[in-house]
Amino acid sequence: MADFHQTGVISTLHRLGGPDVTRLERELVSYSHQRPIALVLPTLFSEIRGPALKEIVEVLARVPYLGQVVVSLSGDADIDEYHQMRSLFDPVRCIDGSPTTIVWNAGPRVQQLLVRLKEEGLDAGAEGKGRATWMACGYVLATQRSRVIAVHDCDIRNYTPELLARLCYPTANPNLSYEFAKGYYSRVTDRLHGRVTRLFMTPLLRSMKAVLGHQPLLEYLESFRYPLAGECSMTTDLVRANRIPADWGLEVGVLAEVYRNCSLKRVCQVELVENYDHKHQPLSENDPTLGLHRMVVDIASSLIRNLASYGVEFDAGFLNTMIAAYVRTAQDAIARYSDDAKLNGLTFDRHQEELAVETFSQALRRAGLGFVRDPMGAPQIPNWSRVISAMPDFLEEFRVSVEEDSRLR
Repeated sequence: MADFHQTGVISTLHRLGGPDVTRLERELVSYSHQRPIALVLPTLFSEIRGPALKEIVEVLARVPYLGQVVVSLSGDADIDEYHQMRSLFDPVRCIDGSPTTIVWNAGPRVQQLLVRLKEEGLDAGAEGKGRATWMACGYVLATQRSRVIAVHDCDIRNYTPELLARLCYPTANPNLSYEFAKGYYSRVTDRLHGRVTRLFMTPLLRSMKAVLGHQPLLEYLESFRYPLAGECSMTTDLVRANRIPADWGLEVGVLAEVYRNCSLKRVCQVELVENYDHKHQPLSENDPTLGLHRMVVDIASSLIRNLASYGVEFDAGFLNTMIAAYVRTAQDAIARYSDDAKLNGLTFDRHQEELAVETFSQALRRAGLGFVRDPMGAPQIPNWSRVISAMPDFLEEFRVSVEEDSRLR
């Protein structure tokens, strides 16, 4: 993917030549005085048992430019699990020597604040990656120590200092003037991965463009080489303005909010590494509540609702047309990927690819019918500007609650 081709309506920053991590980190250290950088890591306690998170911690312990590291621990983690996570991140120190902050979302004082939000009509949504990310970003805003926030997943199996440095650089460098950067990369081992992007997101965007004609939001989304990547960085001003979904529609929802709140000249995508590997979800073709099946339902629901907010009408007739166009486009994509795999000597299971498209078309129908029945659907998490307006002291109370929960034994 080391090319210099520019496509779409956003800037693409490529990975040209060999890695130069030392230079990037040296520059990020100098930029950190003007634009301090926070790293947000949404995670579950179960990640502590796998090799990925431990390797990430080993890398972060050597990173010299981070002003904050905030880990948002989701799920029903108890106090012992919370302290195990704190112990794991103990080697990770910020540029001023301060330790990593663990936001214990199941902590008693944090839970009290979530109840208060709901009572005020500002529900932070169901437990999940979206809410975990939102909470960690809120803590960064509460401390007022950073101007840039980078976010990535905790299941990256080949994590390197280069990935983080390249993710932070576009928004931390004041001379580039980007407010949002989305990561992208290749996902190949002995076979092609990234099924949801390859076989759902990209074919769906192209089929929607064929059915609907020119739609600026679709042009923007299709400009991203890997729109479902979990890695991005943005300014704290943009974090305050963005509303996000609490479910698997997080990545699409964030891109749609950036489109609403940011000039396209301030948006870029950046190639992070030559190849990327993380935990692979099962397809779950027979259960729409699990795996990639559920993920695609949430992604499609987020996309449909965002398009509807720009005046696109979704009824049963249009839904049938859209699904038919998607299936044909996805089937054509399978043929292309098969040829690509043959040329490169990769394993390619045509049946599994076709099964994935069938499952994704069912998920698309489920999401479309869900929208027809309930156009509003589950509300997005309110942005932090609205929370602060309704509850001016909330961020300070949140900061104190995180610190008080950290002292529990």
